[in-house]
Amino acid sequence: MSLFNMSEKAYLMLANGQVFEGRSFGAKGTVIGEVVFTTGLTGYQETLTDPSYFGQIVTQTFPLIGNYGVNSEDSESARSYVSGYIVREWCNAPSNFRCEGNINDFLTEHNIIGIHGIDTRRLTRVIREAGVMNGVITTENVFEKKDELLAQVKAFAVREAVKNVTNTETLTYEPEEKKYRVVLFDFGYKRNIRRELVKRGCEVIVVPAYTTAEQVKELAPDGIMFSNGPGDPAENVDIIANIREIQKLGIPIFGICLGHQLMALANGGRTEKLKYGHRGANQPVIDLESGLTYVTSQNHGYAVIGDSIDPSVGRVSHINANDKTCEGIHYTSVNARTVQFHPEAHGGPLDTAYLFDDFVETMKEGK
Repeated sequence: MSLFNMSEKAYLMLANGQVFEGRSFGAKGTVIGEVVFTTGLTGYQETLTDPSYFGQIVTQTFPLIGNYGVNSEDSESARSYVSGYIVREWCNAPSNFRCEGNINDFLTEHNIIGIHGIDTRRLTRVIREAGVMNGVITTENVFEKKDELLAQVKAFAVREAVKNVTNTETLTYEPEEKKYRVVLFDFGYKRNIRRELVKRGCEVIVVPAYTTAEQVKELAPDGIMFSNGPGDPAENVDIIANIREIQKLGIPIFGICLGHQLMALANGGRTEKLKYGHRGANQPVIDLESGLTYVTSQNHGYAVIGDSIDPSVGRVSHINANDKTCEGIHYTSVNARTVQFHPEAHGGPLDTAYLFDDFVETMKEGK
């Protein structure tokens, strides 16, 4: 008997009432979230542990997930933040010299409810055409309580996302040879941001999302990093107010993803929710300053409206080659550059890792 037939039934129901029947893997039960899709061929462990997916049910468009297993080194945080997980097929016999377990056991350990055996191509088309929508995965009979579940699905919203993922304590990470000190704001940061800084000689002090300008000043950093993170950026009113004060310190700032969006909001810009977002490792981005196009890793459902940035404050430095949305801002009123994509790209392309070198060079000039 195949593994597909051995597992019990599971159901995915979208907010429009559409039901997909599949099989259960990972944890059992019922979970509601925002259904999104990501196009990455690899990096599923990094996806599962990226805090930016808080409150979301993640669909993998690549049909086979788990073929190289999971390990203790590739996680981007200490736990999984996805609400649920959707794949066409999961591999129960992974093969890789770094493999330490399979994805089913990983999901079970982290209490993540998964569903496999559904047509993920069809589901992706629904999301692309209708836009991101809420949904529920359940191992119960969805038809017996469809109306009740639909009401809960339609009422769901991702709220206080940053508050739910940020660390509440300050942690310090030392390089072998310390050259610079960077304060890294934890809005839901990926560990590889920290690793990229440490390997460039940066002492990294990871601070909670609500750290104030006065607290930053006491740490006397050479640079400040605003990290990625989940949720609607405009919801973070207190953080945006903090950023307005932090940028007055004159310390070089580098922002990634949510950090990019929050920086724009702090400087009079606006953000918008995209129809289905950019999630995957193959997003083309044009650098308007050099004319070069880079392949980037991305994970976001909101974007900065480029035209909302006052030219006296900064200029759009990067745009998405597909939909022309803003992918980067070079500020002229303060010492800051931000990007929407992930230059740390783990897993993903390394095209834009040079941005960390540029940030280090800016700190060097400041010293």
